[in-house]
Amino acid sequence: MARILGYIATSLDGFIATEADDLGWLFKYDGLDLGEYDYARFLQRIRTVVMGRGTYDFIAAEDVPWAYGDQRVLVVTSRPILEPKGPLETRSDVDALIAELRSLDDGDVWMLGGGQLQMAFLERGALDEIEIYVIPEMIGGGRPLFPATGFQSSLRLISALPLDRGCVRLHYAFDREAGASDRNPS
Repeated sequence: MARILGYIATSLDGFIATEADDLGWLFKYDGLDLGEYDYARFLQRIRTVVMGRGTYDFIAAEDVPWAYGDQRVLVVTSRPILEPKGPLETRSDVDALIAELRSLDDGDVWMLGGGQLQMAFLERGALDEIEIYVIPEMIGGGRPLFPATGFQSSLRLISALPLDRGCVRLHYAFDREAGASDRNPS
């Protein structure tokens, strides 16, 4: 059974992007030495990348090559993607997608990007672990790491580690069995 993982950066005040989807605050940290936790090393472990339409549109608009040539990419959307930037498939039913991902046995799954889809997975008990990289920047508002939905859960800390330039890596596990009683039914 595939593990579904999160790997995301957040500002110290809890935002993943400004309201205008600007990541300039994060790009100031390009070249950050994350050692064994480096993004490129993380991506090598991933077989399937899952993202929402907003994240896909953001990536597709960037003037950079498609970064996921070695991975299966699934975009959750109800709208067709007419000219995809790279090889991908689309899905519209989150519950069916989770069942599909759980049946995979060829590597880990990365829940890439924004909080809305990530929260849909959390509410269904479908995110196993998350690595959060807290960047020492206050951006004053924008897209929250976790949108407020009423969801509640207790997590198990795997590790907390200070890294280069004031960044802190937090690694948590969502214990499906233990956390099930913590979930707020929708």
